[in-house]
Amino acid sequence: MSNTNRLLQSYISEAKKGGGQKRIDRQHEKKKLTARERIEYLLDEGSFEEMGILVTHRTTDFGMDKQVYFGDGVVTGYGTINGRLVYVFAQDFTVFGGALSETHAEKICKIMDHALRVGAPVIGLNDSGGARIQEGVRSLGGYADIFYRNVQAPGVVPQISAIMGPCAGGAVYSPAMTDFTMMVEGTSYMFVTGPNVVKTVTNENITSEELGGARTHATKSGVTHFTAANDIVCLEQIKTLLSYIPQNNKETPEMLPYELQDEYRDELENIVPDSPTKPYDMHDVITGIIDKGSFFEVHKDYADNIIVGFARIGGRSIGIVANQPMSLAGVLDVDSSIKGARFTRFCDCFNIPLLVLVDVPGFLPGSDQEWNGIILNGAKLLYALSEATVPRITVITRKAYGGAYDVMNSKHIGADMNYAWPTAEIAVMGAKGASEIIFKREIEEAENPELKLSEKEAEYAAKFVNPFIAAQRGYIDEALHPRETRRKLLKAFAMLESKEVLRPNRKHGNIPL
Repeated sequence: MSNTNRLLQSYISEAKKGGGQKRIDRQHEKKKLTARERIEYLLDEGSFEEMGILVTHRTTDFGMDKQVYFGDGVVTGYGTINGRLVYVFAQDFTVFGGALSETHAEKICKIMDHALRVGAPVIGLNDSGGARIQEGVRSLGGYADIFYRNVQAPGVVPQISAIMGPCAGGAVYSPAMTDFTMMVEGTSYMFVTGPNVVKTVTNENITSEELGGARTHATKSGVTHFTAANDIVCLEQIKTLLSYIPQNNKETPEMLPYELQDEYRDELENIVPDSPTKPYDMHDVITGIIDKGSFFEVHKDYADNIIVGFARIGGRSIGIVANQPMSLAGVLDVDSSIKGARFTRFCDCFNIPLLVLVDVPGFLPGSDQEWNGIILNGAKLLYALSEATVPRITVITRKAYGGAYDVMNSKHIGADMNYAWPTAEIAVMGAKGASEIIFKREIEEAENPELKLSEKEAEYAAKFVNPFIAAQRGYIDEALHPRETRRKLLKAFAMLESKEVLRPNRKHGNIPL
């Protein structure tokens, strides 16, 4: 071996050690993997090709010239997951706490540029203390370079962020602009300003976990879409997520082999209760419609009055948006509207057909909702579904009242196929409330107001609170028995496979943000 080759091998060997700083104590913190271990577990065996392994920082101030580590705190490159090309970066907390420098950012930007050129997903494994303060504005500029690429990539290639350690300050905005964010419970956190600053400014005592831990962002802010018990579970979630989505916006998700069988599902017949006020679990409807075991829920712990997630029907990947009667009777509110709109737009970006399951009594009333912008936020879901050009199918299982009927993928906003179960109630409002308004005088003047109200309620229900009036107008394509639902959807999604929609020539729309 020549001296040059020996020198190269020594450089690479040193780089793969992770910089020489003290490694994570695996006995003390068994959940946490190193940057290279994370990549090794995530990618197919032997597929990883590293880029920029010999890069070092360019800082000489504050004694930094004496602390030089190959790779500069981030491992970058490409490989495959289940045979599919992906680009990945993993920040190394053992090198300067994973702090981002000018060259660290350049390495990340390089793989993002490659991903955009070839059309492959970008996966970021974040574990960083933030900007490297010894570099000043150069590290801040590095973040901005990454942010710019985060904005160029949406709708072109999928971006997935896994927060596997600290993520604070400006660093949080890169994951926030990616398509999906995952967090590891107990070892990761995200916040713009940390507990010390919060204490100084507001005099509030709060821990990092309470302020920006995985559970906080999964349940309160909605910043993270998935939480995981440890690094391994998080990396498995990434693999599962990728199985439902395509490489880029020019492709469609992989269709798994499927043989048609008896596609009637009798278990769907008795899910909706006879009483219109009794709740039921929309997950049972989803399970009865989709391929067995294929539902992968997104944002599970946030705004649980609406359900979103991926599934398969006949091997075909679809996105599901569904009201959940078990929570707030399935009403639309600020959080659920945002949740549904964001998921809808992702599916539309990447050619994933949408199934919307409707049981919605309307929008949640109250001053809190009005003051927090239910008008604007409700319009986000309306906008997202109206602009979506992928195949869109709606099934109304029970209530579809008021403006929420329009918003939840009605025929009027461009849905391709709309079905309703016999239990469907399509009206401006429920029969009781409508009767109290329309027949107010008759009820007040009746000898028995309660009996009169009951009569008028039945009269209104017979005329409006059923799917058949809407079907006569063409707003519903078919009223069907629940057991037929899966069979109808299999045929409808296959029929819509080659759907194309011509849109007006414009730079972009102006969604009500």
